[in-house]
Amino acid sequence: AVLNGRFQAYFDARRYEISPGYEGNLRPYFSTKLYIFTALSDSFFYQKHTMRMNLYRIKLSCLFLFSFLTFQLTGQNATLSGTITDALNDETLLGATVRAGNLGATTDANGRYAISLPPGSHELQVNYIGYTSKTITVRLVAGESRQLNIKLDNADNLLQTATVTAGKFEKPLGEVTVSMDVIKPKLIENTNTTSVDEVLVKVPGVTIIDGQASIRGGAGFSYGAGTRVLILVDDIPALQPDAGLPNWDDFPVENISQMEVLKGAASALYGSSAMNGIINISTGFAKDKPETNAAFFSKVWGNPKDPVKKWWGADSSGIMQPIETGFSFAHKQKFNKLDFVLGAYGLYRDSYNRDTYSRYGRITPNLRYRVNDRLSIGLNTNINFGRSGSFFIWGGADTLAMQAGVGSASYTKGRLRFNIDPNLQYFDRFGNRHKVLSRYFYIHNNNSGNQSNDSRLYYGEYQFQRPMDNIGLVLTTGVVGMYNTVDAEIYSNATFKSRNLAGYLQLDYKAFDRLNLSAGIRYEQNVQQSPDSLFFRNSLLGVIRDGETKEAKPVYRLGANYQIAQATYLRASLGQGYRYPTIAEKFVSTDFGVGNSVIPNPYLTSETGWTGELGLKQGFRIGTWQGYADVTGFVSEYQRMMEFVLDSIFFDFTANPPGLSALFQSQNTGDTRITGWEVSVLGQGKLGPGTLSLLAGFTNTNPRYKEFNDSLRINVYKASDTTKLLKYRFRNTFKADVEYTLKKLSFGLSTQYNSHMESIDAIFEYGLPGVNKFRTANNKGFTLVDLRASFKLNKHLKISALCGNLLNQEYTVRPALLEAPRNYTVRLDWNM
Repeated sequence: AVLNGRFQAYFDARRYEISPGYEGNLRPYFSTKLYIFTALSDSFFYQKHTMRMNLYRIKLSCLFLFSFLTFQLTGQNATLSGTITDALNDETLLGATVRAGNLGATTDANGRYAISLPPGSHELQVNYIGYTSKTITVRLVAGESRQLNIKLDNADNLLQTATVTAGKFEKPLGEVTVSMDVIKPKLIENTNTTSVDEVLVKVPGVTIIDGQASIRGGAGFSYGAGTRVLILVDDIPALQPDAGLPNWDDFPVENISQMEVLKGAASALYGSSAMNGIINISTGFAKDKPETNAAFFSKVWGNPKDPVKKWWGADSSGIMQPIETGFSFAHKQKFNKLDFVLGAYGLYRDSYNRDTYSRYGRITPNLRYRVNDRLSIGLNTNINFGRSGSFFIWGGADTLAMQAGVGSASYTKGRLRFNIDPNLQYFDRFGNRHKVLSRYFYIHNNNSGNQSNDSRLYYGEYQFQRPMDNIGLVLTTGVVGMYNTVDAEIYSNATFKSRNLAGYLQLDYKAFDRLNLSAGIRYEQNVQQSPDSLFFRNSLLGVIRDGETKEAKPVYRLGANYQIAQATYLRASLGQGYRYPTIAEKFVSTDFGVGNSVIPNPYLTSETGWTGELGLKQGFRIGTWQGYADVTGFVSEYQRMMEFVLDSIFFDFTANPPGLSALFQSQNTGDTRITGWEVSVLGQGKLGPGTLSLLAGFTNTNPRYKEFNDSLRINVYKASDTTKLLKYRFRNTFKADVEYTLKKLSFGLSTQYNSHMESIDAIFEYGLPGVNKFRTANNKGFTLVDLRASFKLNKHLKISALCGNLLNQEYTVRPALLEAPRNYTVRLDWNM
């Protein structure tokens, strides 16, 4: 068309007359030889007309015609297009790649691709992470437009599991440069997980101490403030603004597509609070076919091993047996370009610990609208409301072990937490991805004991990602802004504000189809605004100049992964960590128990550190059963580690009645080092007449102070152990979860061993009733065993029975709080 138009303009300019209908012969030909000949003949020879041209015009015409010899017309190529889908359920696959030599294309949000190829035979390589690659040979002719739809099978190789946390883009698990475990929703469903932390304790190296996550001994017990493990939901931080802690009841267990646990420092990509690791929760979205899931469950706790500890059925509470009942619901459906997800959850619990209860409901509507093949916008929402009661310290180790100590009970009379997350994703014409994430997070807790608070968080992130397939490089960069406001009784009825600004850059390079390299940097600034003077009981604790503290730091990370053999991956990584104190750690002022107080610390500073590891991941196959084993050695160091410690003990004459009082405070306790190793195994597949799935691992840690001086106040009262051992750590842990399915029947077993917690706050061991007695009698650690069985009534219904703590062990994860006795659960699952 271009050539025809140029010829027409050329001849019109010279007022040459062309016979009607004959100008169509000026269209281009695909053969270069025929193209020159026919262009000349069509341009200068006519059946009904003759013309005379002088030599100048002939030369000019020839020069014009021969200039097209190097012009490549699109009509010379063929076009191959189609849709790539999952072979099992026909779901379209976004981001699958189709390559023919140096030419390639990527599927859009609807799974469609289109690629222009020269005529001839081509070998297509079709790839999608988590699926088996496919090679297809096609032969195309010039000008052809062919439709080729492709179906991919799920890879039965667990090393090909798609992950996103390590680099903010999909990468096979085997190629990740850091330690990572992946939890699938089946385990959440099969174990009747009512809260995310319940399934996380099954992951090797992960412990939950009174609601706070720790990975490989990176953290102990911090009294409900601060964390070194960052929780993400759909790539957005999900920690409470003031305290930096996770609210586990907020996370939608009814609609989780995958959970990734990254072990080690990740501050270079994710910032403060990620210095010990990341737990990334990905929620599910609508697929081509509508999907509805619902579950109803009921749990009853049995009597404790020691009958004197039982309180129910013999008092005026009216509770004959502690129970828990609830439901979950999730519906996912596409309406043309709109993806709709609605989740709901409700729980009613009267716990085995007296006056400990929970009543809450959660609604999670999510929307995503695909404007076109390149642009999608979304709005995710989470609303959680309810009330609860709990206590911090038991009344004693015997008859009062499941009852609150004097003054330690607290109640949330009403709570409301909700977040609204607008988001946008756009692929430009060069294949670059632009992503905008944002959140408004509001928290209102009406608590007893002058501990109410209102918090607001505003979060925004712009992310740019450029894949450079020709050189095997992926560039990811972005900017992040976060702003918090807090008004709370627990912070002396003052208003506190904080903001965080950061920029990050990461490069991921793949060479020789075997070597993966990763390098990242983040520069982060933190600012806190507070009253300029801090008091406790009318005593001045310190002065903050102009009521503002400010700090900025860069952090770096490096990682490498080399595929030694077909299923053997060697990795090494080194990452820096950085954590700025939360408002709660620095400014909390409250009482717990009798005579115990937590006081502010205006001079608390940030902590830094680094984590290095060397690991080997080896895939294996036994018949049709396959999996991998992972062996890792690691070391972490922290400078100016922040921990809540006992600051002082004194006799308080103003108390009623007068007595000893203890003051706790978050302080920089010095430099620490944690070394250790970990072995884990994950497998799945057909074994004998049924299928077997396995997740198991053993973790050994040696967490110690680098410097420990008993004469220093920072250590003298603090630890019950005097060998430099960090407090509130389990040095050895073993986890295993195994399930065997035979047709409609499944059996599962979970076991967990934690060694004795050797070091705690000395005042807890000798100042709290029953703690020393209980720890002396239970100084060998504890082992838990859970059993489960399920039966599929039909393709829509499944019934399950579970027994937790089968051996009815009496144990504590942290001192002065007894854990659950043997319990029984019945669950009914329905899906469409």
